[in-house]
Amino acid sequence: MTRRVGLFVTCLVDLVRPKVGFAAVKLLEAAGCTVEVPATQTCCGQPAWNAGADAHTADIARAVIDAFEPFDYLVAPSGSCAGMIRNHYPEALKGDAVYEKRARALAAKTFELTSFLVRVCGVSRVTAQCRAQASYHDSCSSLREMNVKDEPRQLLQSVEGFSLSELSDGQVCCGFGGLFSVKYPEISERMADDKLADAEKSGAELLVGGDLGCLLHLAGRAEREGKRLRIRHIAEVLADMSDTPALGEPVP
Repeated sequence: MTRRVGLFVTCLVDLVRPKVGFAAVKLLEAAGCTVEVPATQTCCGQPAWNAGADAHTADIARAVIDAFEPFDYLVAPSGSCAGMIRNHYPEALKGDAVYEKRARALAAKTFELTSFLVRVCGVSRVTAQCRAQASYHDSCSSLREMNVKDEPRQLLQSVEGFSLSELSDGQVCCGFGGLFSVKYPEISERMADDKLADAEKSGAELLVGGDLGCLLHLAGRAEREGKRLRIRHIAEVLADMSDTPALGEPVP
């Protein structure tokens, strides 16, 4: 049976790193899915939700539900956006006689990319090369809201030339946290510095993760501090698309 997937691209992928979206499509199609990107999709609403703008969040949630309801699955290359849709849409639309039930139905078929590939599609390995000593950054939302931990590591183990060493404090936040980094920049910077130092201590030359918000935060801090650590989204590595500049590196 062919799975019809609606790809939730995410704002950051669309505006900053479209390559992640193309990599996600490549991986999903290789897993036997048909992939569509609804043109009417918008932000997942997490910034509004975190800011307490509940009415705006509900409006955004309704639009996302309308766009993705026809698909068998909603898949996002982001545990953060997937977590918002799966865990918070039913809460944001609580009391809405029409949309609360629809929100729960969409939540049940919403997945983060690597977990979907492994849990739903049964993918255990990919055909890709990336010769690097690397560490993997677990975003808070992927780890705690979507329960994604083993799946990205399982897929990365099949990448030719890829060697993975674990961070000593892998469950600690990188300091991005959406609005947290805006409200508490000094604390956010210190947390990013600690995460980068942990990666360097592990011997990694490449830091890989599944949430672009975290990765842009860390890449920006690494560039400002003159660190040589490269940072890349896992979809690029798994789709064999890691032969271009990493985040923050100049484009030739």
